[in-house]
Amino acid sequence: MNLGSTRRQLLSSIFLIPWAAMTVFGQTMDSTHVYTSNVEIKAKLSPKDFTPDGDLNKNVWQKADWIRFDHDMTGLRNYPEAGTQVAATWTAKYVYFAFKCNYTALNIFEGEDPTKERWELWTRDVAEVFINPEPERVNHYYEFEVAPNNQWIDLEIDKTKTPFNDAAWDSHFDHATRVDSKAHAWSCEMRIPLSSMGVREMRSAAEWRLNFYRADGPGDDSQRRFMSWSTIPEGKTFHVPTRFGIIKFLK
Repeated sequence: MNLGSTRRQLLSSIFLIPWAAMTVFGQTMDSTHVYTSNVEIKAKLSPKDFTPDGDLNKNVWQKADWIRFDHDMTGLRNYPEAGTQVAATWTAKYVYFAFKCNYTALNIFEGEDPTKERWELWTRDVAEVFINPEPERVNHYYEFEVAPNNQWIDLEIDKTKTPFNDAAWDSHFDHATRVDSKAHAWSCEMRIPLSSMGVREMRSAAEWRLNFYRADGPGDDSQRRFMSWSTIPEGKTFHVPTRFGIIKFLK
């Protein structure tokens, strides 16, 4: 997501922790950052791997725990017409996400090849997840975006670097979408290889950090809707990793 030129900028302020590193949820953190959000999503173990096709009627999603949000990133304004639901599941090889996205009018890049990565995809409608499998490395995480027409981009983020977004990184994640124009809703499935994020072994009871987002609607940034699951009170950019919520991996 990009609010004009603000999305890809570094934060002007950070949360300071006195002197020593802290331990949060059993993990030693960077001594200059602390997580300030405790919203949670639970990901249950899937009995098998599957290929995304955008169909959310699968049994695995019927049994999943879903979260919902329709507020802007500050949490001060609600957009019920753009309500978003998200669920997650996992296996030994992948983490999966499902999005149900309401919309009023689609805003997409028309006539482009969806098999090719699309820079600045965030200037159109997208569902996004920023995910950090190493919460102690607060400023290092991965970004995945998919548009209603299945265009995509994935990025490795390291906010200690300039620029902090590495578009050359390729996760080889799988994704698929479906659009129901009558219901004004579109769905998305993502399948992200754990190995692409440096995860050698997945285990039940693991806890990572992440946030979910929507960029939605036509017009310039002053007219569009920028929504996040875990709120960002500053309301300037999605890239505030200290506001990431928690994903708990269950059997």
